[in-house]
Amino acid sequence: MPSWSALGHIIVAQKKGVRNLSALDPEVLSVFVPPFVSKEDSLMAGANCSTLGKTRRRSFRKKREKPRPEQWKGPSGPPRVPEPEDVTVPGGVDLLALPQLCFPGGVCMATEPKEDRVHFLVLTDICGNRTYGVVAQYYRPLHDEYCFYNGKTHWEPSRPVMGAAGCFLPFAVCVVSRFPYYNSLKDCLSCLLTHLKLCKDFEVDNAIKDFAAKLSLIPSPPPGPLHLVFNMKPLQIVFPARADPESPVLDLDLHLPLLCFRPEKVLQILTCILMEQRIVFFSSDWALLTLVAECFMAYLHPLQWQHPFVPILSDQMLDFVMAPTSFLMGCHLDHFEEVSKEADGLVLINIDHGSVTYSKSANNSVDIPDVPLLAAQTFIQRVQSLQLHHELHTAHLCSSTDLNEGRAHRRAWQQKLNCQIQQTTLQLLVSVFRDVKNHLNYEHRVFNSEEFLKTRAPGDHQFYKQVLDTYMFHSFLKARLSRRMDAFAQMDLDTQSEEDRINGMLISPRRPTVEKIASRKSSPLHIPHRRMVVSMPDLQDIATPELAPRNSSLRLTDTAGCRGSGAVLNVPPKSTYMFKIPEIHFPLVGQCVQAYHADLAALLTKAMGLLAPDNSLLLARYFYLRGLVHLMQGQLLNALLDFQNLYKTDIGIFPADLVKRTVESMSAPERAQAERAPELMRLISEVLDKPHEASKPDDHVKNFELPKKHMQLGDFVKRVQESGIVRDASTIHRLFEALTVGQQKQIDPETFKDFYNCWKETEAEAQEVSLPWLVMEHLDKSECVYKLSSSVKTNLGVGKIAMTQKRLFLLTEGRPGYVEISTFRNIEEVRNTTIAFLLRRIPTLKIKVASKKEVFEANLKTECDLWHLMVKEMWAGKKLADDHKDPQYVQQALTNVLLMDAVVGTLQSPGAIYAASKLSYFDKMRHELPMALPKTTLETLKHKINPSAGETLPQAVDVLLYTPGEAPLPPLAASFQTT
Repeated sequence: MPSWSALGHIIVAQKKGVRNLSALDPEVLSVFVPPFVSKEDSLMAGANCSTLGKTRRRSFRKKREKPRPEQWKGPSGPPRVPEPEDVTVPGGVDLLALPQLCFPGGVCMATEPKEDRVHFLVLTDICGNRTYGVVAQYYRPLHDEYCFYNGKTHWEPSRPVMGAAGCFLPFAVCVVSRFPYYNSLKDCLSCLLTHLKLCKDFEVDNAIKDFAAKLSLIPSPPPGPLHLVFNMKPLQIVFPARADPESPVLDLDLHLPLLCFRPEKVLQILTCILMEQRIVFFSSDWALLTLVAECFMAYLHPLQWQHPFVPILSDQMLDFVMAPTSFLMGCHLDHFEEVSKEADGLVLINIDHGSVTYSKSANNSVDIPDVPLLAAQTFIQRVQSLQLHHELHTAHLCSSTDLNEGRAHRRAWQQKLNCQIQQTTLQLLVSVFRDVKNHLNYEHRVFNSEEFLKTRAPGDHQFYKQVLDTYMFHSFLKARLSRRMDAFAQMDLDTQSEEDRINGMLISPRRPTVEKIASRKSSPLHIPHRRMVVSMPDLQDIATPELAPRNSSLRLTDTAGCRGSGAVLNVPPKSTYMFKIPEIHFPLVGQCVQAYHADLAALLTKAMGLLAPDNSLLLARYFYLRGLVHLMQGQLLNALLDFQNLYKTDIGIFPADLVKRTVESMSAPERAQAERAPELMRLISEVLDKPHEASKPDDHVKNFELPKKHMQLGDFVKRVQESGIVRDASTIHRLFEALTVGQQKQIDPETFKDFYNCWKETEAEAQEVSLPWLVMEHLDKSECVYKLSSSVKTNLGVGKIAMTQKRLFLLTEGRPGYVEISTFRNIEEVRNTTIAFLLRRIPTLKIKVASKKEVFEANLKTECDLWHLMVKEMWAGKKLADDHKDPQYVQQALTNVLLMDAVVGTLQSPGAIYAASKLSYFDKMRHELPMALPKTTLETLKHKINPSAGETLPQAVDVLLYTPGEAPLPPLAASFQTT
């Protein structure tokens, strides 16, 4: 949750030893940390809020020759006395190492003023928590009569400074924040440097203190579309909000790597990060090291890099690249040869040259396979269609005469481009990892990596094997198994095909639909091997692109006119809104701060009054901000009222921890007053009294393995569910009975292995089915072939009997053709018999169809008994589905049929058919289950909803909410079960 003082930790770095200009080392001159109002003044704003919203900070113990921090002084009187020996600094910030990072290339005196420069830092503590720094370097003239040391300026004409005439001394100002506001803080520091250049030496500290105080009063915006605007003359500074609570703050230009690297190199770098290699970025520009590295981190969101991340190493830190573990670091380009010779097994990324190489003798140890082919080709096409140059976008526009207006136009263009890049990289991740969800068991948190790899193209196995073994992918699996609706899950949902959407709703085993078979046959890149097809989604839409030259982004491309999967999705960025922070007046004493808070609360109240009644999105953000303001004013009851309104408006951004700390900090009279208000009483109960899970939720991930010991019923149910074959516990109970007919009620590992392999082989054979065009014309596009017989003689000709979820038909041999046998709805009778042929009796299946006089006959021989069971089960399932208006009966019947087939294939004994009959559930139920629906309901009901579909056990319905849309909805019903 953003803290009120997230910004404004200021550190000034200066050089010491000015009497010898050839030996300069950076040191911390002064440290400014909030709060900037003394204890006496803060009482005017309310003492109760003094401990709220503070983060835990590591203490820097002052020692000899180290800088004494400057505390804020009132408008008059002596300086406020700081706490003895203790200086609070942001957690994770090492004041001893920070001067080196502020001057990573060392200290350089200049004989003439140099251009101001900015670079960016990422600081990580031992727990992995990151803080972010923006450093601005500038030069000031070094006068002969001045000597700087210990943070003070002294007049010492008797001590001449060697070589000081005509010299300029480098300074640095570093702002440390808990959030990566790179562009915003860069703009803020640029405004500060403009002001510092007009200051005299003894005025610099006060100017920086004022700057720090201003930043400390700016709240971090809550997640959502509301950005905060702050006037820091001459610029209007925008602090962007996170898109949602799960996303990071994005305040940088995401197209920078696309200007530095060809799309193929971008893919190579992303692959190295996904495989958690030891990566070092190089550039002659310190700023680019952090910005480019952070862009690649944003490209992989929501996957997260979980190893050391140090995008800037100073000259004194180069030995860090010798670390044996995975890391991502950055060095100046001057050290490229040194690092490549001294360290092995490194991926060396040269930002300036756009190249990716490996350190010496690493070519044998670093094996970086390619991204799956069609996912890579699609990504390259989409990147090539991006417009990466703002000048091409504005060439036809007149020049803006207003500085802030021009910046606003540039910011809107960048926001749109960032959105397109995020969509492109997210689509890459989804196309690579989309099918992972098909091999997850959510109940037991199992990932079947072996089966997942079988569905990948052979050439992609090396890529997936290395990625699947990383911490990054393991965390990704945890999020999938927890059903987290993050950016990946949302993109997967938005871009999945109709077939995938339907399959996700079904409890029956997945098979390729007629539509998918047709798309595979029509694709110019069709590869007969099905597993290659599964590994490359959207195969029919992707053509091999002709790789463009390095400067292809200079072409102005009409992305709206692009067609096919290679085109960038023309997804407009979400609307954003600006709220302007009021001016902050100085001197910064309690009265001024209180006036600022009052103005901010009044502006927020006014903004709420101007909102449309249905604009709950912005209203929630205003409640959030005004609640923070009331906390800082010490108005705890008003703050709780705002948070109560926020809780009712948008619980997604409700700061539960802050509200809990607020309630706990209230005095007894305040608490009693709050509890007299019914709404506040409910809020307090929600954050304090409601029991929360004390233990950490189970987030383990287990890889599926075949059992190695005998299984009783309970263990067998768990193993089958983990395998992904069946979820429903009652179905697995019947499967257990079938596999243990005439035996001790336990299943040995060998039997389970045979059953599992038989199921998977049948599944693979079904995926290989290829139907002629003539046959597919007679089938619905959603139909799937679930079972094919061997070639048999029938009264309709010789061929193979095929079963879908809707019908039986004959695939004739010789000249391929289609002959319909019957839909399951039209079957009147199914029986198996024998016919005489010479001296033998041949088992025959007979099916009587309502619309046909002639009875269908098929000499199925040894398959006859199994097909008899399967057809009767499907017929019964279809009849029950029609009688009860519940399509789930057909889906469950399909599962039963395929389990029968697997049981017969597993046992291969005379009793196999009897064992399979234990799974003939609906055929038995059809004669026992009475008509469950009244006639009136049956006539008006469209279909019944089963809330327990896909669950392991029937679930109770506590609440059923009906929300009608604009168009009339068909009548629905739900299947209820009481608790």
